[in-house]
Amino acid sequence: MAEGGATMREDAGRAAGHWAPGTQILWRYRENGGARIHIARPVTVVRDGPELLAVWLAPGTECVKPVLADGTPVHQEPLGTRYTKPRAVVRGRWSGTGVLKLARPGEPWSVWLFWGPGRRFKNWYVNLEEPLARWAGGVDSEDHFLDISVHPDRTWRWLDEDEFAQARRDGLVDSALATRVRAAGRAAVEVIEAWGPPFTDGWENWRPDPSWTVPSLPQDWDRTPAHVSS
Repeated sequence: MAEGGATMREDAGRAAGHWAPGTQILWRYRENGGARIHIARPVTVVRDGPELLAVWLAPGTECVKPVLADGTPVHQEPLGTRYTKPRAVVRGRWSGTGVLKLARPGEPWSVWLFWGPGRRFKNWYVNLEEPLARWAGGVDSEDHFLDISVHPDRTWRWLDEDEFAQARRDGLVDSALATRVRAAGRAAVEVIEAWGPPFTDGWENWRPDPSWTVPSLPQDWDRTPAHVSS
């Protein structure tokens, strides 16, 4: 998307304070322990209001993701050196059937919905992270390594506890942050076990608008927001 596209995203966001359905924005993550954006995903707004932001990450979307400086995918690097080796970022396409992302203002996690072939619902994924910071062109956060997988039968399990522990050893998660992340995880589990929103809201039956186009990755995907609000 050219710079004009970025301007249109900003105007749509500023006009009403919330983005209208169909608006294309960026969902980004800062690198852990730094300020650089290392994940950028163009998404389409499904719903945006005081209680919830819902966006659709379409299959085939061009995104930015981190790799090791030599191009090795991060997940292929042994855990002991995964977070200490130099990194770069590359562009790539989002594969699979697409992801619906849900986030409530101020909440230290987002909930992602995954489907398999034939739009068969697979699971919810609770991504523990900094509460989203909104800016004119999208939202920013920082991933906190630890996650939760929630299945249609309402069972759940922790994910990536080994990565969380390694991040602590490597100094990317200090004691204060670790305490906050664990508390956020426990709060998320309480919602899961009570089967509260968004798990009861029927999002697993949602379908994207067939008229939506796949968003393009703007050239200035890593720009510093002009202003940020919660």
